[in-house]
Amino acid sequence: MPALTRRALPALVAALLGAPAARAQRLTADTATLLLPGPEGGPAALWAAKVAAGLVRGLPHAVALHSTTIGGPDGVTAANRFATLEGIDGRTLLVLPGSAAHARLIGESRARYPVEGWLPLCASWQGAILAGRGPMPAPDAARPLRLALPGPDAPETAALLGLDLIGHPAIPVFGLGALAAEQALARGEVDALVIATPSPMLRAARIGLTPWRELETPGRRDIPGLPPLAEAAMQARPPQVAAAQAGFAALRLRAALVLPALTSADLVAVWRRAALRWQEDEAKESPENTAPALVGAEARMAMSALFPSPDGVLAYREWLLRRLSWQAA
Repeated sequence: MPALTRRALPALVAALLGAPAARAQRLTADTATLLLPGPEGGPAALWAAKVAAGLVRGLPHAVALHSTTIGGPDGVTAANRFATLEGIDGRTLLVLPGSAAHARLIGESRARYPVEGWLPLCASWQGAILAGRGPMPAPDAARPLRLALPGPDAPETAALLGLDLIGHPAIPVFGLGALAAEQALARGEVDALVIATPSPMLRAARIGLTPWRELETPGRRDIPGLPPLAEAAMQARPPQVAAAQAGFAALRLRAALVLPALTSADLVAVWRRAALRWQEDEAKESPENTAPALVGAEARMAMSALFPSPDGVLAYREWLLRRLSWQAA
């Protein structure tokens, strides 16, 4: 699909706002704004265009929608802007990547937005696993697992917390993103890595790795037969498990389209009915390249893992400081 410009996206997503008949005449005279993380023509813009193409067929009528690309791919700048522009009539929508929710979780000072109050319209939810060569070794303090990670502030780092919770000694090897982690494992420099894609099991098979554990979230298991990483520690340390699963959720959320917290109930209902059409379109795509498309209660349930209780948030930040000597700026 070609890269989208600011002019092309509004043309593609015309008719993105609807309302019940009693309010239609007023709303059709309005415009709406879709806030996107940068860069222009990047993954967020492409995903938003696909969502819009489905939504447009399910809405009763249209208004002009103007796209605005703000900040970088982590979504923090766009989310901050969304928080200042929230209206009560759903005229502003945001494409929210998991990294923006994670920035809030770890206490990033730039993340000044109440993401937990926003209303998920639809979400693209990928799988995530911990994998390595051969069966997962038994815990051995003398030979801890070397886990490839991008950095302490990355959602993948929650996998290290998960290993700590099940008592499996591990040490982080930072500076390794997805491709670099695979190359480091092939050279024998690390023992395990995190795979987060629409089809992580297929990816593991292609690069000759064995799936060890699923990075699970509460109430959602996408890989039957693969044991969860942190769930076993729930009874003993629920705040820490919730913290780990919040990191897993941030890793698994590719993007969500969210509405302001004060959007009226009737308008939310119209949006969600339209989102079902997007879900149908996504179901026709190859499962290898398309993450599960969640709408309505399913999207809300999956994304609720992003927002642990204050005890869970504190547990994660304290663990980052104690275990990795890291805290957000």
